[in-house]
Amino acid sequence: MKVDAAIAIIPARYHSTRFPGKPIAEIEGKPLIEYVYKRVEKAALVSRIAVATDDRRIAEAVRSFGGTAIMTRSDHPSGTDRLAEAVEGLSEDTLIVNVQGDEPMIDPGDIDRAIAAARTRDAEMVTLMTKIASPDAVDPNRVKVVTDRNGMALYFSRSKIPSRGTCFLHVGLYVYSAGFLKKFTKLERTPLEVAEGLEQLRALEHGYRIRVVQVESESWGIDTPEDLERFKKIRGQTGEFPIFQTKSLNRKIGNSPV
Repeated sequence: MKVDAAIAIIPARYHSTRFPGKPIAEIEGKPLIEYVYKRVEKAALVSRIAVATDDRRIAEAVRSFGGTAIMTRSDHPSGTDRLAEAVEGLSEDTLIVNVQGDEPMIDPGDIDRAIAAARTRDAEMVTLMTKIASPDAVDPNRVKVVTDRNGMALYFSRSKIPSRGTCFLHVGLYVYSAGFLKKFTKLERTPLEVAEGLEQLRALEHGYRIRVVQVESESWGIDTPEDLERFKKIRGQTGEFPIFQTKSLNRKIGNSPV
């Protein structure tokens, strides 16, 4: 095992409202979840990877390419709750990386940057942010974050924050200890969390700290079949799912037609 490494867990469910079966949607004969898994494997500080799912079709797809799948209950309200079940047998101080299962362009280097920040143990959670282009700053599907001078999160919002100046996009990857992950899922939901529809606000409202690391690349998630077609187009042009800096990614897929 790599020294001071972390365990990456990718929550995956079949019954997505906008894209049912998304984790096993095929790209050149391989399921989407495989591209995410292989990307995470390139992170130097990740020692083990597993997909946490309640669907046997996803588990079988993961095992077919040599990956590890953990079967969980089907009644979890969120991917974070699914992760908490998956880590039940781990020691409290084990670092867990929560990687979204629909982001095949996640930068392995950014995963390592988040893990390195989490190893300092100066915050209960670590996540990422990157500068966002002005047109995207008002998009409610693009979550923004503001931090204090020490890089600790002050607030996350679907609205444009701050109202003037540079905005930062929240990149939805998290690192925390197994102990805090289990504690977090037992915390009472909070008013701002409900208002924004952002569960990370639960941590802030309960007084926990979230360190936010600024990165240059931006990972775009696949939320709809149309997104999948755009990503297939990018792969056809480059031969892989490349790592884009924000401006480059906006030019590549922005609002261009499929």
